[in-house]
Amino acid sequence: MKLQAIDKQLYRSRLNIVMVACIATLAISSLAISQALIYLFPSPSGSNFHWNLLGVIVGAIGLVLVLLKLKTHPKMREVVYVWELKQTLNLIYRKNRKLLAAAEKGNADAMLALQFSYEGSRQLWQLDDNTITMSSLNTAQANLNQWAQKYGVTIDINDYDSAILKQF
Repeated sequence: MKLQAIDKQLYRSRLNIVMVACIATLAISSLAISQALIYLFPSPSGSNFHWNLLGVIVGAIGLVLVLLKLKTHPKMREVVYVWELKQTLNLIYRKNRKLLAAAEKGNADAMLALQFSYEGSRQLWQLDDNTITMSSLNTAQANLNQWAQKYGVTIDINDYDSAILKQF
């Protein structure tokens, strides 16, 4: 994955549209499905919990399938990019302890993964207006810069590939 420049206002407006559409679709589809099931298979006891639950499950599965189908639509580009960035950062975060230990010992791949994580997190936090923890990110970045300088490592996040995480 490569980091891309994203227009914050465009991203926020498209994310809001996707969220509202998902909520409305899930609510309408689950209600419609559960009401149809209740109409077709009425319960003599009057409890329709299982039909309501099935309606929500089928509605959610349908929504996921529609989102996967629309994932390549041009108007979903920013939302999908951020979604994929969050998944990539989560993969790196799961190996963070090992990456930090390896970077401190001079491992260039660990430093590259950490740099990608820091740059991606910075972009993500700015897009989501979550700059409260930016100081801790800056501290981690300063440590990484010291290690890179100490071991003479040049870090270019354009070289990042998630395959390097397999060694950690």
